[in-house]
Amino acid sequence: MAADLGGGSSDADGGSVRHIPVLLSEVIEALAPKPGQVILDGTFGAGGYTSAILAEGASVIGLDRDPTAIAAGQGLAEASGGRLTLIHSRFSDLARHAPAGGLDGVVLDIGVSSMQIDEAERGFSFQKNGPLDMRMSASGVSAADVVNRAKVSDLIRIFGFLGEEKQAGRIARAIEKAREKEPFTTTRQLANLIELTTPRKAKDKIHPATRVFQALRVFVNDELGELARALIAAERALKPGGRLVVVSFHSLEDRIVKKFFQDRSGKAAGSRHLPEVHDRAATFAPVGRPMVA
Repeated sequence: MAADLGGGSSDADGGSVRHIPVLLSEVIEALAPKPGQVILDGTFGAGGYTSAILAEGASVIGLDRDPTAIAAGQGLAEASGGRLTLIHSRFSDLARHAPAGGLDGVVLDIGVSSMQIDEAERGFSFQKNGPLDMRMSASGVSAADVVNRAKVSDLIRIFGFLGEEKQAGRIARAIEKAREKEPFTTTRQLANLIELTTPRKAKDKIHPATRVFQALRVFVNDELGELARALIAAERALKPGGRLVVVSFHSLEDRIVKKFFQDRSGKAAGSRHLPEVHDRAATFAPVGRPMVA
């Protein structure tokens, strides 16, 4: 069974916040955890969903690619009476930590947590000056690497597609000109340039840097690829009758989730311009309707 709880809260820093869990009661209702069941929380974060699942009597396998989240959750694990196992891992690797067909439920809360936003040294926020990093783990390229080394054409694609930024070309060219004089090293440095390049208008509800910061974070952490791989892994790890609940925040995530559930429910959409699409055997059945916070 599947539940897509689309639409979360987006903060002013270009990141989707999940410190106080979004749609907590709706997530628990959709998961329907029971004593004796095993639920995998693929985005442990601050432990909000996990705590609620434990309160229903189920056991939890909690994953997070951020080692600081796993470290912070050890107290909850110790108090769980052996019902909580915390593992430092990407949620796309969830199959490594659960037997095939052995889970009663999986919950994925897509987005950056407010714990990460609150730590200036992580480089997720333009309102708190820090190193231009944005990595959820310590490995891989940083946002500074991308901003300072990527071709202008690549920056335009990143900002335009992953951030849905209409001024992607203008911002990318401004970055190219500025980095010739001095490399970008801090969040404030990049945010200031974007604000000068595309000043905020009176009707604007978000900071001019919001979409660029979102795009960089999504690119650096391969968030869309991670999501797609996690959905497939969850499908394989769930028992018959198991439940997959996904909380998505921005439109790119939402499209991936909706397309996956549409395809896996045997209702792939066809087109009059393409050959006929034959329904595949359904592996998921929707539970209720998508909800928006």
